[in-house]
Amino acid sequence: MMNVRILTLLLVMLSSQARADDILVITGHDTSFKNFSSKRVKNIFLRKTLLNEAGGGWIPLNLNADDPIRLAFSRTLFNLPPEALEPYWNEQYFQGIAPPYVVASEEAMLRFVAGTRGAIGYILPCHLDGRVKVVFKVTTKYDLKLYCNTGA
Repeated sequence: MMNVRILTLLLVMLSSQARADDILVITGHDTSFKNFSSKRVKNIFLRKTLLNEAGGGWIPLNLNADDPIRLAFSRTLFNLPPEALEPYWNEQYFQGIAPPYVVASEEAMLRFVAGTRGAIGYILPCHLDGRVKVVFKVTTKYDLKLYCNTGA
């Protein structure tokens, strides 16, 4: 039984061409935009890009600041740990721009993104399922494989 699970996980990872240490940026299936780049993803999560091409608002999501996946995401995308962005968010707050919502788990991320137009978040490849689609891959240097065994 365990070999079947491992084989299934390998097939999913190979089919999405994602490494276990990649972080997948996800949106709902209703997002039809294909031109995602590192700069665009960074601007969405920093709330510098508030609207998509259709005029709808982006709703970026983060995991908790101490979550290892968020740490790897932040350090890779922004070259900073989450706590180093606090002064930035304090300044943005006074300009009327709130930081991304925080969700408690990858499963919560999947549910919110799947059910909310304009939502964008991130997960590990091992938690990817048919509820969402991948729009960008953040390749990290961090060993995140062990977080696949802890559940979403």
